[in-house]
Amino acid sequence: MLITPDIKYVGVNDHDIQLFEGLYEVPNGMAYNSYLILDDKIAILDTVDEGFKSPWMMQIKEVLGERRPDYLIVHHMEPDHSANILHLLEEYPEVILVASAKAFEMMKNFFGTDFEDQRVVIQEGDKLSLGKHELEFISAPMVHWPEVMMTYDATDKVLFSADGFGKFGTLDVDDDWREEARRYYIGIVGKFGMPVQHLLGKIQHKEIQIICPLHGPVLKENLAYYIGLYDVWSSYQPEEEGILIAYTSVYGNTKKAMHLLADKLKAEGYTNVHLRDLTCASMTQTVAEAFRFNKLVLASTTYNGELFPTMRDFIHRLKERNYSNRTVAFVENGSWAPNAIKFMKELFAKSSGITFAENTVKIWSVVNPNTEKELEALAKELCNQ
Repeated sequence: MLITPDIKYVGVNDHDIQLFEGLYEVPNGMAYNSYLILDDKIAILDTVDEGFKSPWMMQIKEVLGERRPDYLIVHHMEPDHSANILHLLEEYPEVILVASAKAFEMMKNFFGTDFEDQRVVIQEGDKLSLGKHELEFISAPMVHWPEVMMTYDATDKVLFSADGFGKFGTLDVDDDWREEARRYYIGIVGKFGMPVQHLLGKIQHKEIQIICPLHGPVLKENLAYYIGLYDVWSSYQPEEEGILIAYTSVYGNTKKAMHLLADKLKAEGYTNVHLRDLTCASMTQTVAEAFRFNKLVLASTTYNGELFPTMRDFIHRLKERNYSNRTVAFVENGSWAPNAIKFMKELFAKSSGITFAENTVKIWSVVNPNTEKELEALAKELCNQ
């Protein structure tokens, strides 16, 4: 794939992976991106997952022909991007590694050496000339590991953004960028909003025409849209007005109540309402959707006197990603002692920027006339905020 006349794509698609990082379901697979800049000197930017050594090396040799690379720039040390460093050096032992000091420390952990005799240690603002191409390095610690660097090619106006602006899915599958990029960002980078904000401040005055991430498609058009979404996500602001209702239901009665709540919200004129059953819905997708909207209803059955396990897991995932700047409402169900709201509120005790709805709903096993009144009151409150 040609990015610019001098920049080639040499990444790979992984169609066999089922869980990325052992946690995130990836029904459309995963792309591990690697790039190559041809100039007076040649730079390879990142390697790929270890299982794709052969197709990756084959592409590099095909692009280079008789030429040999001068540099390997390592932006990020997660093994899906760094696993083939040693394999590249076996083929091209003269290659100089270019990375941050922290990355070389990690190489010592991964490979038993920090390559002291064939390396260039870079930091914020350092530059590397390949001839026509002038590369500038941008420090991006905790986006989303501490060693991360990005590269700006001032010649072709390209930002090599490491894991930033990435998404789930292979490059030969046509899916919605925003949905899978949101799930990727919230799941993997979401905890580190402030470092992302710092990064956005660094790149805002650079002329960027292309973004080359380590996962997902190369971005060439409407870059303000992608950068704008990263600004929204990293500042923990909702993308849009909407309500997510996330519930657990053992025998279907809490589910019936939440569908009734959704109907009442729609009757009040609030149409952007989404229901998710935490006992069977994708947890990573539902967490991402909670960040998409500005209001969240949590409805949990009381289980062993506390919360249903998937509800506890869901709230923990929200908290560890700094869920904030939203309205949260609570519903509980129990046959003899509804008690879930107490524990849901306790889990949010140290969260900032959360507004709790004044109205709550207590279900004694099944919906009754009093339950309907409480659901009606909650629907009106959520619609009038």
